[in-house]
Amino acid sequence: MTSSPPTPPVRLAVLVSGSGTNLQALLDASTADPDFGGEVVVVGSDRPGAGGLDRARAAGIATVVQPLASHPDRPTWEAALRADLTAHRPDVVVLAGFMRLLSGAFLAGWPDRVVNTHPSLLPAFRGAHAVREALAYGVTVTGCTVHLVDEEVDHGPIIAQEAVPVHPHDDEVSLHERIKAVEHRLLPAGVRALCHDELELVGRHVRRRT
Repeated sequence: MTSSPPTPPVRLAVLVSGSGTNLQALLDASTADPDFGGEVVVVGSDRPGAGGLDRARAAGIATVVQPLASHPDRPTWEAALRADLTAHRPDVVVLAGFMRLLSGAFLAGWPDRVVNTHPSLLPAFRGAHAVREALAYGVTVTGCTVHLVDEEVDHGPIIAQEAVPVHPHDDEVSLHERIKAVEHRLLPAGVRALCHDELELVGRHVRRRT
């Protein structure tokens, strides 16, 4: 009896704009878990100085950079970024602190396979200043959300959420650090589920396959 050949890992592209702590969490999770099912094959950014690029290079992962200012308009920039990623044949795209909106034309390359992490309990506090706005609003609980990406800002179907309490003396930095600690667990778990094809989309609901 011959055994089946091993299933190749799902190829992951990760987009970052900043220091790349969520990228690092993903790299650590995939290294620690032999059954993770995915491998980061390229890291892209809109900022040449993004720390996440350094993390990728230290791990021996290919990097691509497409600054928005280097292109005459957003569609041209987005097309260049998509071409750079496509050259590495990713199956899933992970937005790990990527601070640019992506259009339907980009998302169509990976239907229901672009995933994002956001530092609030969506649909509350969408956008780039979620932690600051949660503090200003006076909520006692916020959190993080891992979700599929659609054409609207922080709007796509939710894969996972987890609450994080707001402490009386929190500032934006302290609260964000506690949210990040949860994101560093939730994002790799969501990506792992995608890699194993454990999720199905029913309307706006992400269901676990049984």
